[in-house]
Amino acid sequence: MITFNRTIEKEVLRLAQYYHVITITGPRQSGKTTLCKKVFPDYEYINLEDETIRVDIDQSRKSYFVAHRHGLIIDEAQNMPEVFSIVQVVVDEYEDARFVLTGSNNFLLMQKITQSLAGRTALLTLLPLSIAELPGISKETSPYELMYRGFYPAIWSKNIPAEDVYRQYFSTYIQRDIQQVLNIRHLSEFRRFLVMCASRVGTEFNAQSMCAELGVSIPTVQEWMNVLEASYVAFRLQPFYRNINKRLIKTPKIYFYDVGLVCFLLGIKDAQQVETHPLRGQIFENMVVCDKLKNLYNEGRDNNMFFYRDKGQHEIDIIQEEGEDLLAYEIKLAPAIHPDFYKNLNYFRALFPDQTKSTMVINTGVEENRLPENGHIHFTSLE
Repeated sequence: MITFNRTIEKEVLRLAQYYHVITITGPRQSGKTTLCKKVFPDYEYINLEDETIRVDIDQSRKSYFVAHRHGLIIDEAQNMPEVFSIVQVVVDEYEDARFVLTGSNNFLLMQKITQSLAGRTALLTLLPLSIAELPGISKETSPYELMYRGFYPAIWSKNIPAEDVYRQYFSTYIQRDIQQVLNIRHLSEFRRFLVMCASRVGTEFNAQSMCAELGVSIPTVQEWMNVLEASYVAFRLQPFYRNINKRLIKTPKIYFYDVGLVCFLLGIKDAQQVETHPLRGQIFENMVVCDKLKNLYNEGRDNNMFFYRDKGQHEIDIIQEEGEDLLAYEIKLAPAIHPDFYKNLNYFRALFPDQTKSTMVINTGVEENRLPENGHIHFTSLE
């Protein structure tokens, strides 16, 4: 079985020097448990999805955590909400207390952290593998193979067929996380909503058109989208906005945290089908956007990416804010560079000549040109 060196390990160790509690959120099966056990090999481990563990803690309460305070990994902590306040008390009373919390439901986890552990915990997000974390990746690697297989560690470490992994993930997510934990009604409509979102990756999230197709209300669609975000299935990329005299689109775009799940929901059966699929360009765009997001999170940084679109049909896939500086990226599923790829990038640079420090095309071509103005890089070289 292949093991991975996760880029985020360095940031976890750095923050552990300063915080008594480390909290790591992220999708189910993204590698949180493996990461914690590797970074903290001497810590004890409990999983709060285990009812017997919850019963033990419920009986002993604070004394359990006092006894295990010298290093305890608490997996899926949101399953026992009272744990957060107990950990707070123990950390406040004992200077030598060290805990690591993980969770796959960001809404429930953040709610409890805000109530009990604000200022006491470092918070990190672990998404599935980044392109750089995969073994044997080169510029000859097929983008279609990566898009089809996705980036969940089990697919790459155990060589489990991607369709099997995503079928189990989909079943578990729908039946347990959604139906039981988040109390979603209209389960069949919610399944259709998921597929509809997959068919619209890289496009504007339009709740009004979705509700008309699904036969549910706009607030219901908005609630469902919030659920997808809270459980790390999909996210909305916000539009870039500066006070300029242009009519800007202000509707966010939708992306999934893993393109393998997108392919599964679209019924794609292998990499060859991805290569001819009408949405292949949007799936590739989703993969690149998400990989850049992973790189940010792995460094302990917040998402600083937006997209640009105005009523004049000028669109740029990624605008990244680095302080006052702006980095603009166009994403193209194409091996060759065409001058038209830079048309909107040049337009954007003209709007923000002083702030725009880089205009770059991300594509599948082997040759790279890393000049800050109208350069191009291979999708496996993302930072």
